[in-house]
Amino acid sequence: QVQLVESGGGLVQAGGSLRLSCAASGRTFSSNAMGWFRQAPGKEREFVAAINWSGQATRYADSVKGRFTISRDNAKNTIYLQMNSVKPEDTAVYYCAVDRNPYISIRKDAYANWGQGTQVTVSK
Repeated sequence: QVQLVESGGGLVQAGGSLRLSCAASGRTFSSNAMGWFRQAPGKEREFVAAINWSGQATRYADSVKGRFTISRDNAKNTIYLQMNSVKPEDTAVYYCAVDRNPYISIRKDAYANWGQGTQVTVSK
């Protein structure tokens, strides 16, 4: 059974940093792109960042470009999201997900498996 477990969320002051992790189990995902999405209260789940199967291609939402970095360690079946210079508008539940394909997609329906999410709260 495929399972994705996010960790690393918490409360951080604006301008600070957090590093989210997503550990996958059940099978290897080294042939799949993976991504991070987030959902703020009252809003739809939105794309944040994605990384292709090899880790050599990435894509970011405009709102986080230059501040967030996605990476992966296929040996550990884990992806990461380094969040720097966080802002109050980054407050949301962050979800990791596994794409059905090796290549990056920003569409939610391209992702087959989702974690339970980790809360990130940025104070002013």
